[in-house]
Amino acid sequence: MAIATGTVEGHRPKQTSFEVERIREDFPILKRKIRGKPLIYLDNAATSQKPQVVIDAITRYYSAANANIHRGVHYLSEQATAAYEAARAKVRAHLNAREDREIIFVRGTTEAINLVAYSYGRKHVKKGDEIIVSAMEHHSNIVPWQMLCEEKGARLRVIPMNDDGELLLDEYEKLLGPHTRIVAVNHVSNALGTVNPVRKIIEMAHAHGARVLIDGAQSVPHLPVDVQDLDSDFYVFSGHKVFGPTGIGAVYGKASLLESMPPFMGGGDMIRTVTFEKTTYNDLPYKFEAGTPYIAGGIGLGTAIDYIGQLDLSAIAAYEHDLLEYATRAVSGLGGIRIIGTAREKASVLSFVMDGVHPHDIGTIVDREGVAIRTGHHCAQPVMKRFGIPATARASFAFYNTKEEVDALVRALLKVREIIK
Repeated sequence: MAIATGTVEGHRPKQTSFEVERIREDFPILKRKIRGKPLIYLDNAATSQKPQVVIDAITRYYSAANANIHRGVHYLSEQATAAYEAARAKVRAHLNAREDREIIFVRGTTEAINLVAYSYGRKHVKKGDEIIVSAMEHHSNIVPWQMLCEEKGARLRVIPMNDDGELLLDEYEKLLGPHTRIVAVNHVSNALGTVNPVRKIIEMAHAHGARVLIDGAQSVPHLPVDVQDLDSDFYVFSGHKVFGPTGIGAVYGKASLLESMPPFMGGGDMIRTVTFEKTTYNDLPYKFEAGTPYIAGGIGLGTAIDYIGQLDLSAIAAYEHDLLEYATRAVSGLGGIRIIGTAREKASVLSFVMDGVHPHDIGTIVDREGVAIRTGHHCAQPVMKRFGIPATARASFAFYNTKEEVDALVRALLKVREIIK
């Protein structure tokens, strides 16, 4: 049974070419109609849709192998444990980490960053130290570091960006120094789509003895990630953006660093022994996984990793690049629209503003046409401030989107113009 190994039952052989219509058949929600119109789902940066194999894996766990993990000697517990740990191995392989114990399951990127800030940061950051983030970070990669700086008397410094939404590495170099302890940047901006040169950012930080956390929430669904090649100290991502369940994600951390870090939370499963006088902690990765985890979510994430692993990632990247370029030309061609984020290296995000129309009105009207986009500040208020706007409309793409759906977005934007003159 699939639950025992975490494999995808009946999954087709690895696809060596890209056939979007065939892939769309794997995602049942794409067959829905919204207000009588076919669903055009362009909100993938917020969360991606789930293939049937992921939905089935979660259902199989609850219907055939529901039990707690790590603590039971009965068959169901052994089955659930095997599937959960198989998922960890799949995440390790997908990121090319050295060891399974370098993968810690968490609820998502937000919890992952908080774990590193709390456990590594509280131990290593002192008064007068500095933490560097970038001007394009999600709030989840700003607020935990602000909290740490406030507690420790450290200073938060910010890498600026240019008008295209590209980080200024010469300014970053000036920020680095003997007081730099941590650099935390995103691999791909959720608000702009910019692909940051993280290998160079990591190399520059390491030259000054700083540790680096990379927020991979927007990169893992679209780009191949090799944490050993990057030499990242920490790399984090969310399952729900990579075609897996909500409420699950992962921290990659170098084993030597994780070994030196205190636990994030206390409770069951993260202990080796407990007395009223002293508690000793479990080995990696369990030292950081207190309590009953989201077992079904871990299994679902493993299945999602299986699913994308069966696809040709280079073909996906090329397809999504062409789709983004097509959408950029099509939306820009309407006139009266300003694209926010025009970096040379981008991935699957098209943020824009329309003259005389609030982004929320854009989102409401295009929704009536069956087109789902995101509007607002995208949990990146400093980005909005940098570009002098309150919010954007954001279309974000996945490999199951099509040029015909982009055309539908354009028609919906024309409807916005028609309604709001």
